[in-house]
Amino acid sequence: MPLVRNPILPGFNADPSIIRVGEDYYIATSTFEWYPGVQIHHSRDLANWTLVTRPLNRKSQLDMRGDPDSCGVWAPCLTHDGEKFWLVYTDVKRKDGSFKDTHNYIVSSPTIDGPWSDPVFANSSGFDPSLFHDDDGRKWFVNMLIDHRARPRTFAGIALQEFDPSAGKLVGPRKNIFYGTDLDLVEGPHLYKRNGWYYLLTAEGGTGYGHACTLARSRDIWGPYEVHPQQHILSSKDHPFAALQRAGHGDIVETLDGKTYLVHLTGRPTTQERRCVLGRETAIQEAFWQDDWLYIKNGPIPSLFVDLPGERDEQQYWAERKYAFDSELHKDFQWLRTPETDRIFSLDNGKLTLFGRESIGSWFEQSLVARRQEHFSYDAETVVDFSPEDERQFAGLTAYYSRYNFFYLTVTAHSDGQRELLIMSSEMSWPNGKLQLPFPEPKKIPNEGKVRLAVTVRGRDLQFWYALGSDQELQKIGPVFDASIVSDECGGHQVHGSFTGAFVGVACSDLNGTALPARFDNFIYRPVSHHTDRYEV
Repeated sequence: MPLVRNPILPGFNADPSIIRVGEDYYIATSTFEWYPGVQIHHSRDLANWTLVTRPLNRKSQLDMRGDPDSCGVWAPCLTHDGEKFWLVYTDVKRKDGSFKDTHNYIVSSPTIDGPWSDPVFANSSGFDPSLFHDDDGRKWFVNMLIDHRARPRTFAGIALQEFDPSAGKLVGPRKNIFYGTDLDLVEGPHLYKRNGWYYLLTAEGGTGYGHACTLARSRDIWGPYEVHPQQHILSSKDHPFAALQRAGHGDIVETLDGKTYLVHLTGRPTTQERRCVLGRETAIQEAFWQDDWLYIKNGPIPSLFVDLPGERDEQQYWAERKYAFDSELHKDFQWLRTPETDRIFSLDNGKLTLFGRESIGSWFEQSLVARRQEHFSYDAETVVDFSPEDERQFAGLTAYYSRYNFFYLTVTAHSDGQRELLIMSSEMSWPNGKLQLPFPEPKKIPNEGKVRLAVTVRGRDLQFWYALGSDQELQKIGPVFDASIVSDECGGHQVHGSFTGAFVGVACSDLNGTALPARFDNFIYRPVSHHTDRYEV
């Protein structure tokens, strides 16, 4: 079998849940505050994956307005019971401080493309839920428990309770079946059954550099569960120079020919500060069974290269993406939090129109449409037509992580009405979320006419460019910024607190409240192979 380079889902694709239905493999990943909720990719060979759907795409299923950064949809679990698909997920409304408000829901669909049902509320006792279909037909809901008293731990263990699909609710007793190991922070549970054993795979150690996959087993679904001889079957925590770091939160799948693989989240840090600009990505490892225990081939350290049934299409991975704004927004793009898209954008006459709403970084309603950064180096550009009247109206091109960390080249105006180009940055502004002052010197431009905006990222270096008119040569504007700031490690929280990844896209704000529109002709994302990107070249 060919060697394939990890990750198999590059860029922000965290908390993978994998299933096989016949010859088809599906992976569901977290989307946090980005809408629509949950990404589901499809593959036939485990090497090449295509985004096929985001199932939480209407207000009755998901409304994240007000959800803080890195809250929203956490750790979905995708399963199939032989008749239909099931998806469970958490909508997190608060995560910082002593309390965590975590609401868990279940949806289902006859096909992966939908229609997906309205959600059934399960509970709010923790997060990272999964659904296990036992061979006797019963269904079991598994999730971690939060104890705000921290007695003895805030992450209090893994709870099990039966789910009755006919009644649409959890029924019967709930029991804490696994308290985790000394690594602590037990979460991300998945149940399996093999050779009469129940296996419980969990994540431990937080989502930083101490992350791990822990396996335990029991003859009875209620336990007690004995821990694997290695305790942690996958982790980079003791290997700081491994190519794949932050490895944990996994799920298991078996191929048609009986091979076993584990998918897991990982991060590829860059710079001396070990910053994961691409966020937490999805990798895969070959595994094998021995004495009714699962082991990772060459593990527990995750491998950068893995034997898979297929060979990755490198040409497609490095292909330029040119997006036209026709009748439907391309599936690569997402926006933030709101299900009411007609308030923030429209597509007509081949243009994407953004209606200026709240400021960039708002937790409620901001007009920002973006796609994931999937490569350490890239070019992106767009053409915008925007006629601001003052400094409270601005639109343009942004490299974005969260309200605390973004770079933003805007078309705006001075208070006297003169149009200008202005770069805004909030780099390293945690905990106050303030813009980095003073701004680079603005560039006065004519009050009418389209403006071409571009950004180039080469590893750590980020440079903005502009041209007056769509056919003029680009010119540099502003200084070279530190692109690694737009990363998990600088995302506005301390350890284990930022969970998404870098995006690049377009945005529009009107702080006057008049919803002034900005019209974008197109968008280009061009991957670049660069000598500093040691994991890609």
